[in-house]
Amino acid sequence: MYRIWQLFGVRTVMVGLYAWLGFLAIMIHLVLLSTDKYNWIEGASKSPKAAEMSPMPGKKLAGVNG
Repeated sequence: MYRIWQLFGVRTVMVGLYAWLGFLAIMIHLVLLSTDKYNWIEGASKSPKAAEMSPMPGKKLAGVNG
């Protein structure tokens, strides 16, 4: 394992690693921004589904007959 560090400098490896991780993070964010579901800048273009808006099963709403 020590021979790897003789070929590559520690500083070079760390800079390369941080550059790669930064590039990967930017690409993941751009992919998420291109989807309708996870675009947090423009917001959701579709209204929520009716199932998401319904109350919890077994709970009665105040002011509702029944």
